[in-house]
Amino acid sequence: MVRTLAPRGPDEEGIWLSPRAALGHRRLIVVDPAGGRQPMIAGPPGRRFVITYNGELYNTEQLRRELKALGYTFRGRSDTEVMLLSYLAWGPDCVTRFNGIFAFGIWNEADESLFLARDRLGVKPLFYTERGSALLFASELKALLAHPEIPPEVDLEGLAEIFLLGPARTPGSGVFRGIKELRAGYCLLHRRESTRIWPYWRLESRPHEDDPETTAAKVRELLRDAVARQLVADVPVCVLLSGGLDSSAIAAFARETLRGKGGAPLVTYSIDYEGNEEHFRPNSYQPEADGPWVEIVSRAIGTEHHRVVVGTEEVAAALGAAVCARDLPGMADVDSSLLLFCRAVKRGATVALSGESADEVFGGYPWFHLEEAPAFEGFPWARTTALRASLLHPELRTAFRRERFVRRRYLETLAEVPHLPGEDAHAARRRSLFYLNLTWFLGALLERKDRMSMATGLEIRVPFCDHRLVEYVWNVPWEIKTSEGEVKGLLRRALRGLLPEPVLRRRKSPYPKTHHPAYLRLVRDGFACLLADPSSRLVPLLDRAAAEELVRTNGAAFEPTWFGQLMGGAQIFAYLIQVDAWLREYRVRLV
Repeated sequence: MVRTLAPRGPDEEGIWLSPRAALGHRRLIVVDPAGGRQPMIAGPPGRRFVITYNGELYNTEQLRRELKALGYTFRGRSDTEVMLLSYLAWGPDCVTRFNGIFAFGIWNEADESLFLARDRLGVKPLFYTERGSALLFASELKALLAHPEIPPEVDLEGLAEIFLLGPARTPGSGVFRGIKELRAGYCLLHRRESTRIWPYWRLESRPHEDDPETTAAKVRELLRDAVARQLVADVPVCVLLSGGLDSSAIAAFARETLRGKGGAPLVTYSIDYEGNEEHFRPNSYQPEADGPWVEIVSRAIGTEHHRVVVGTEEVAAALGAAVCARDLPGMADVDSSLLLFCRAVKRGATVALSGESADEVFGGYPWFHLEEAPAFEGFPWARTTALRASLLHPELRTAFRRERFVRRRYLETLAEVPHLPGEDAHAARRRSLFYLNLTWFLGALLERKDRMSMATGLEIRVPFCDHRLVEYVWNVPWEIKTSEGEVKGLLRRALRGLLPEPVLRRRKSPYPKTHHPAYLRLVRDGFACLLADPSSRLVPLLDRAAAEELVRTNGAAFEPTWFGQLMGGAQIFAYLIQVDAWLREYRVRLV
């Protein structure tokens, strides 16, 4: 199980065994090489606490001071030791004090209990399963599936996750039968006689008291502080820069922080695709290419910039590797290109800062601004469920329709929304839209970013996921979020004077994809070969006539997008290729 996680932790391995528990760890060294080895132990024999932990605490020094005041002593300066001693001091409530990204398990030898917890936004993954009296957990599905008691079985609900909801995933679902993911902001306490799961963090709705100017100032300071905290490391740190508002803000605050510490250069990286200068075609979701904007920002704030160009055939060839990194079919070439990008970045850095969650927090996606957005009943990034289902074998289609998976998942999420008493219906619906994006769409993006980066031994941090910023902006009214009638107007206002004016005004443009026509040909022809392959695990699940029509029309029915902003005709072929690769590579048993 531990060996499967070697790419995630390439630097060290540790295993701790006892009669009742076994903990394993693969380490990516970021802070305190000598003092941060895991599994880490505290306490005397018979009353030991043992931790295995993935992530980073951004308030380590503050917690260390508090623990020293309580009489605790430290052997090193790692955040792992701070987390472990925090549990000794405050028990499960310690998680409410943490600012960071984390998934961890702590074994209490005295009472034979296991405590698991995951960060508030779900940046770091944590899967688990119960088999008889045993509980097994891991950072990735592949580690659980390596255990002989955990077969790679997928039932009807798991198939619905793949074919109807994917590449998003129901919060808490592990797709494979019997496997769950601990939800973001949740804890789990397992004892021999019981397992208890509860949320330690939830968004709370309350009236927003600040005027627009004060709100913008608070947003600026919260983001500045989040970036400064997340630059702490004993290894090279960089920023992933697209030239858009979000990544540019992180780069500018990072440069400001580094100047204050003596002027170390800020290193930035951007991705582009072979042939995109010639073949890029703007659309409503991707209005312009990133290249010129990256240059503007890099020059304006003074970064040491590196441009990574990935090839068309490379991106297609890496689709299978991206499945193995994610353990599930993912965002097709959006995943595989990110995997290639992270490999290149890893040559020069071990930690990178990235702009995920700004659009979920501030309302940046196109579907927030459609006139019918608040009234739309469903997941706004995936409006083609019926079209996707039409590709499936009639029996499978009937079973899915009978169960009404997508509708049920949507209504379950709406039931969780923390509404504000007295809020008008339109504002309440918009709040629901934000909640859907924060719990579902952001989850898919964070999963993608974590798996593709950690598969290369690169840790990515996301300042816009700082829970203090998320909590504050959650209650800001839409009229302030769209200050001066602009998309993400509040964020633009908060960043005045920090970024060049043209960058402040730039329209939303997502992570780029290849526009080279050769890519469509590669994945279309690859899918056509699957249809002719008698060993394909995917083909028996498809409606052959619909699949052949998909090939004949180059996936035109799925243009411009069938998921998010980037997944169109080429990506439906690539996604189905990934499904086939997943069924084969993981030897999935359909039950």
